[in-house]
Amino acid sequence: MINRRHIRVKVMQSVYAMQQSQNDDMVKEEKFLKHSILKVFDLYVLNIQLLAEVQKLAAKKIALSKKKILATSEDLKPNTKFINNKLISAISESISLESYLALNKLNHWSFDDEYVKIIFDTLQQSDLYKNYLTNEVDSYKLDKAFVIDFYKQIVAPNEKLAEYYEDKMISWVDDIPFVNTWILKTLNKQKEGKTFILGNLYKDKDDEDFVVDLFRKTILKHKSYEQEITDKTPNWETDRIADIDMILIKMAITEFVNFPSIPVRVTINEYIEISKDYSTTKSSYFINGVLDKISKEFLKDKKIAKIGRGLL
Repeated sequence: MINRRHIRVKVMQSVYAMQQSQNDDMVKEEKFLKHSILKVFDLYVLNIQLLAEVQKLAAKKIALSKKKILATSEDLKPNTKFINNKLISAISESISLESYLALNKLNHWSFDDEYVKIIFDTLQQSDLYKNYLTNEVDSYKLDKAFVIDFYKQIVAPNEKLAEYYEDKMISWVDDIPFVNTWILKTLNKQKEGKTFILGNLYKDKDDEDFVVDLFRKTILKHKSYEQEITDKTPNWETDRIADIDMILIKMAITEFVNFPSIPVRVTINEYIEISKDYSTTKSSYFINGVLDKISKEFLKDKKIAKIGRGLL
C-alpha cells in the first residue's frame, strides 16, 4: 500500500506542477493527483503480473521444444522446476489479479511481450536461475526465496524495463523504487497454500483523505505560509529559496496546523528526508532550521494543537 511519505511526494509534485505552469485550476490538478496515485497501483500490478508472464513464456518454450522433430532427451524431459514454482503459480491463478487486469484493461504484456522475453532471457543467463533448477529440494520456502531474489536481482534493476515504464507514464519514474519495495513486502508476506490477493492502495480512509486535504490546504494557504517563511529567513530573498524547498516547507506548515494527529517531529523528519531526494544537497539543513523556528513559534502562539503524542 502507498505510504504517507510517497503521498507527500505526489502532493509535492502536483503543487510544483501548478506553480510552474502558473495554473490556478485546483480541481483539474487534484484530479490528476488522484489519477497519478491510482496509476501507482497499476505499476504494482504490472510488475507482479510480469512474474507470471515470464513463467508462462518458460512453459510455452518447453511445450514447443517437445514438438521438435529432432527433440533431444532434454527437450522431451525438461526441468520443470521454474514452471511449477508454487509462488508464481499462485500469482498466475489469482482471481484478484485477473479481475484487476480485466477491469482496468491492463494488457501491456500482450502488446509489449518483448519485455517479458528480455526478463526471461536475463533470468536464464543468471546463476540464480541455474542454481535454482539444479537444487533438488522441492519446497515452498525455496520457491519463495527464489522469486524474491528473481525480483530483486533481475526485474527491479532492469534498465530497459524502467525505460519502458517511463515511456508509458512519466510519473512512474519516481514510483518505481517505492513499488519495488512494496512488491517485495507482498511476496514476503505470501504464505504457502494461501490464495494470492493484491494489496490495497491505501491503508485506510484516513490516508486517502490525507491526499486531498494536504493538497487543498497547501494550495489555499500557500501565500500566507510564504510570508511566514519570509519572516523566518530574513537573510534570504524569497526567489533565492529553491522552489521545492519552499513547497516542502509550506506543506509542513499545513501539517502543523491542520493535522492534529501527526506529531510535529514526524512532519519535520518526513520533509527533510524528501528534500534529500528531490532538492539540493543543503536543502535538508535549511528546511530543518526553518521548520524548527516556525514550529516553536507556532507552539508558543498556540497555532499548533496536537493530540496524543503530537507534541513530542
